[in-house]
Amino acid sequence: MNALERIAEATRGTKWEGRLFAVGGCVRDSLMGLPESSDFDIVSEESSQELALFLHTAGVSSISPVTYPRFGTALVHIGEANVEIVTARRESYTPDSRKPEIAPATLLDDAKRRDFTINTLLRNLHTGEVLDPLGTGLQDLQGRVLRTPLDPEATFSDDPLRMLRAVRFRWRLDLAPAEGLYDAIRRRRERLRIVSAERIRNELVLMLEHATAADALADLMDLGLLELILPELKEGVGVDQGDYHTKPVWEHTLDVVRNAAEYGELRITLAALFHDVAKPRTKSVDDEGRIRFFGHERLGAEMTREAMSRLRFSRDLTEQVATLVRNHMRLGSMPVFTPTAARRLVRDLGELVDPLIKLCRADAEAIRAGPPRADFDAIERRVAEVRATATPKQLSSPLTGSEVMALLRLQEGPEVGKWLRRLDDAVLEGEVPPNDKEAAREWLLRETRRA
Repeated sequence: MNALERIAEATRGTKWEGRLFAVGGCVRDSLMGLPESSDFDIVSEESSQELALFLHTAGVSSISPVTYPRFGTALVHIGEANVEIVTARRESYTPDSRKPEIAPATLLDDAKRRDFTINTLLRNLHTGEVLDPLGTGLQDLQGRVLRTPLDPEATFSDDPLRMLRAVRFRWRLDLAPAEGLYDAIRRRRERLRIVSAERIRNELVLMLEHATAADALADLMDLGLLELILPELKEGVGVDQGDYHTKPVWEHTLDVVRNAAEYGELRITLAALFHDVAKPRTKSVDDEGRIRFFGHERLGAEMTREAMSRLRFSRDLTEQVATLVRNHMRLGSMPVFTPTAARRLVRDLGELVDPLIKLCRADAEAIRAGPPRADFDAIERRVAEVRATATPKQLSSPLTGSEVMALLRLQEGPEVGKWLRRLDDAVLEGEVPPNDKEAAREWLLRETRRA
């Protein structure tokens, strides 16, 4: 029994029987044959707070109601599901605010204030009957049309985040924008500036987590929304890359994102999005007319950190993505990936080795056929061999600075650092086994006698 069924059972014989309706994504997805969500929305013309308190008192909700009186909403937790209960309402907005003024209303009024007609459909919790308050929701769902309940400019002006949701729904649900919908977004796009970075980030993530991420990004750029969110990416439009690429920077980026999205890892898709972000700022042409982008991976990592911080991504995810961007040229067109190179890669990247290889595959598959490419299968085999013998931490000097100082009778200073670095290299070259202190001491004494 899911959360909605438990609410229906608990409210039979009460004033809520027949007056509670599932609404939004859970109804839409059910009618489209999509997997059931773990979150549900209920709308009623009755008090949401009173219902939430009843469900908690009856032992149906495992938490005390979390209520938002200004918006007429309450949150309950049933099993593994979050359920938001909403008192049917109408909304009005001022031009400079994203927070509406709320007033109780009918189910029809509530449907009109929602984002798209496909999200206005209702399912009675007690009878299972599906209602279409606007008379257009079912038709749009069956015709796979994305349409706003009201004039699209009014809908997008009320909550500008809906412009991003329009792009997300279009590609995640395979819908066609209604006539005039995208034109309205172009006209109202500046309104997006009043939306918080966190809300924009969340919508962007939902797009990037889907296989159609590249298509959604292309729409965002075409609609003028992406330059408001990530203006750095606009710089890559039309920037020629020279011999190895058939497409300019932005179009190539979309191809890499399309390849990367197949892995289903947000950090890889984000790294694909940002991997060439600095190319426009590092572009040069040499004496032979060849286009170069020297240092674009280093500057790209810095730009990635700035952009992701601006959108309030977590520090940990930001650093992972920036590290992938910084290293995306590392594998290059290396004809032979040596054991030393494998050990160095594992030591430096740790758990990011696999995401880096996937990113580099996605990038390599998006360039012109012909240039030599890294043998990624061979790289993965080498990496597996290294991991079978050592952890990343063990691929550095087995001796500490203090141990080196004691063994060589050195004072603290640059000489100690020099020998630690040489020991690092000896481990990477296979001259000293990982984590073998005795072998490291023997190597160090031998090398100091030769010096």
